Amino acid sequence: MSMYDKRYDIFAEILVRHSLHLQKNDLFILSGSPLTMPLVQAVYEKALEAGAHIHLRMGSEALSELFYKNASNEQLEFVSPLDRFEIENIGTKLSIIGTENTRFMSNVDPEKQSIRSRAVQPLHDIFLKRAESKDLRWCITLFPTHASAQDAEMSLQEYEEFVFAAAHVNDSDPISFWQQMQHTQQQYIEALETKKTIHILAEDTDLTLSVDKRRWINCFGKENFPDGEVFTGPIEHSADGYVHFSFPCVYGGRQVDDVKIWFEKGKVKKATASSGNEFLQSMLNMDAGARFLGEFAFGTNYGITQFTKNTLFDEKIGGTIHLAMGAGYPETGSINKSGLHWDMVCDLREDGEVIADGEVIYKKGKFFL
Repeated sequence: MSMYDKRYDIFAEILVRHSLHLQKNDLFILSGSPLTMPLVQAVYEKALEAGAHIHLRMGSEALSELFYKNASNEQLEFVSPLDRFEIENIGTKLSIIGTENTRFMSNVDPEKQSIRSRAVQPLHDIFLKRAESKDLRWCITLFPTHASAQDAEMSLQEYEEFVFAAAHVNDSDPISFWQQMQHTQQQYIEALETKKTIHILAEDTDLTLSVDKRRWINCFGKENFPDGEVFTGPIEHSADGYVHFSFPCVYGGRQVDDVKIWFEKGKVKKATASSGNEFLQSMLNMDAGARFLGEFAFGTNYGITQFTKNTLFDEKIGGTIHLAMGAGYPETGSINKSGLHWDMVCDLREDGEVIADGEVIYKKGKFFL
């Protein structure tokens, strides 16, 4: 890891003031790993200054791997009452991702991952309901590590600069940038909320879905940081056609390549992948909701220009759209429930367009509203 960069103090300031809007007496869960300590420490200091009550949670890839490889089905299905109490009572939550090995779960039995996902779904449902009501404020961010840099085919220093650029930490007033993004995207949303039918056309992609009376959500650095997207929850039984995802699809530490999915009346009727197909099928068979769409979104962060095998960044690439298989967000009006929420990205920058109610609203990665 490189020497401490004082820009992490600015990063932490954005997270505490803008993303979480931490207040005095907030019950704040701060999660990270040993590798993320520079940013954890910077956030911890800013949170103390804000007057929050901090509970620190440190994770470990090694322990997670041991759990999935050695836990019995009974242990996989057990949901701790302490975890339930936490998700029912915390006011703010920040998760800082920072992995030593982004593929540490590659040899874990996917069925064990499915069992665990189904078991903790009730906690996820509580989380979503509290987030929708604004009773819980939350955010996920990333601390650059060698593993993430290698996935992105960059040096660590190059990757750090990539993350800072995506977060606009180098701007003279970063918080103003994110506030301006909110304003710009709200104009997109006002136009999108008048539309009923979305038709996506791109290479090997021809997909229609309905967003009639669904709400669009403005993402400008609150729940994800860096951020940059507008999303909704499609009508559950509306998707028809097929889509080929431009980039590898990464989920739970596993990479699946060349994914193509066919939909009929909202449900996946066929899915293929050139590698990782067994894992893809296992995730889609997780539960009844896993074969339906929970999200449709436009990526709007033009400070992110390249694919890095990290969904937090890749789904925000300006000029892309993404679809999520599985759980939808209730705040959009989605009623799809699942233990799965898998974002898959389609690049429209070179040759793609989105037609809404017969009108081209998006072409080659740009809105025409």
